[in-house]
Formats: sequence, C-alpha cells, structure tokens
Amino acid sequence: MKRMAILMVALAMAAACDDDSTTPNGPSNTGPIVFTSSLSAANEVPPVTNTESGGRGNVTITFNVPRDSTGAVTGGGNVTFAVQLSGFPSGTPIIAAHIHPGAAGANGSALVTTGLTAGAPFLLNDGTGNLSLTATILQADAQAIMTSPANYYFNVHTPTNGAGAARGQLTRTQ
Repeated sequence: MKRMAILMVALAMAAACDDDSTTPNGPSNTGPIVFTSSLSAANEVPPVTNTESGGRGNVTITFNVPRDSTGAVTGGGNVTFAVQLSGFPSGTPIIAAHIHPGAAGANGSALVTTGLTAGAPFLLNDGTGNLSLTATILQADAQAIMTSPANYYFNVHTPTNGAGAARGQLTRTQ
C-alpha cells in the first residue's frame, strides 16, 4: 500500500512538471514581438506649439511574424496597432499614423503605415479616442525594428500638423 501511495505521488509530480509545448511557461523566441511608446506633441521634430500641443497618447504595436528558434524574423506578417489618444482639440481628425525610421530628434519617411488617410480619418470627437488598426510588414522591416527599436518612432498626423502631431520612440516589451 505504501509503495502504491509513493507511486501515485511520483506520477502526480511528473505530470505537474510535464513540459506541454501548447502552454509555454515563459517567453518564446517565436511568439509575437511587442513594442510600446508614449506619444507627445513635444516629441515631434520640431515640437508642436499650436492648438494641438497638448496631444498625447500611448501605442502598443504587435508584430505577428514567423521566426526561427533563434528569434530571427523569417518572413513578413501582420502588425496590430492599439492607439489611445487624448489632449487634442475636440473634432481633431487623425489622418495618418506610421512607424518611421529615426532616432529621437530625427525625422524619417513613413515605413509601416496603418492605412489611415485624409479621405478616411479617425475623428477624435471630444479630443480623445482609441484606435485599433492592422497592417502588413515586410521581413526586413520587422527584423530591423526588432533589432534596434529605439531607432524607430510612431506618430500620428492631423491636418493642422501634417508632419506629425504626437510622437514617441519605440521600446520593445516582449
């Protein structure tokens, strides 16, 4: 009877320690890649000083791209953008939002765009809003951003500030 109890305890412990790959216990080199950024009108180059100078927000950007066991990106994929904005004048239209190459203090051309346009803007009715957007990303762009996120920034654009209304450098969080 004692042997049976010891066997049952041993089996229970083995089952509890089983490494089930469908429920990983830690970060994976092949899971999504997540970046965040705090957006501010003061971070734009040059800083915004007009009626939209109070514009601010946060963005979480998630890359869903294939990766190998070392974590290297092996193909293109999808990007999701979760953007929260506030401090803008009521009725402000967001006409574009992008990831750009450029360290803090430097501007760059749009690299990964969210699809917002002047013809289909997102309206901040009371000066605040939450956007959820999806785009595609190329393998080389995903790898470059993953390798040096601080050399890239995300910003939103308005008709008043076509070059950028609120900006923040990327930080990798996952």
